[in-house]
Amino acid sequence: MALSMEEQRILTQIEVRLSEDDPRLAQRLARHGTPRRRARTIALTAAAVIIVLAAIGAAITAAVL
Repeated sequence: MALSMEEQRILTQIEVRLSEDDPRLAQRLARHGTPRRRARTIALTAAAVIIVLAAIGAAITAAVL
């Protein structure tokens, strides 16, 4: 859902005030990205771990047989 021009302006003002009031917190928040991006990163990491574990399991099974 897109923000209206007024909502975008207010959000920008909040961001500017936060940067002025607590620059350290603003920096930390900027580094973490959006929740959707973070969820995607977690999902991709989990998928990679599962694939690696499956490959290790297959290698062990092949070595035993």
